[in-house]
Amino acid sequence: MMPLTLASTGEDHIIQRVGGSPDVKKHLEDMGFVAGGPVTVVAQNGGNVIVTIKEVRVAISREMAQRIMIL
Repeated sequence: MMPLTLASTGEDHIIQRVGGSPDVKKHLEDMGFVAGGPVTVVAQNGGNVIVTIKEVRVAISREMAQRIMIL
């Protein structure tokens, strides 16, 4: 298991766990970051990570991406 920030661009991964405070976890889950869901890193640009989740591209901060553990 590793944080989303260490994922290689273009590889498919499965979300294992979402960490952080209850507010942060709720925010990420509302965006589609749930355990068992697929996620693909499209690009890492500056401090942001751009991912495809549920066929939608989403940009999240590096700090948020570190709270998402993938396999």
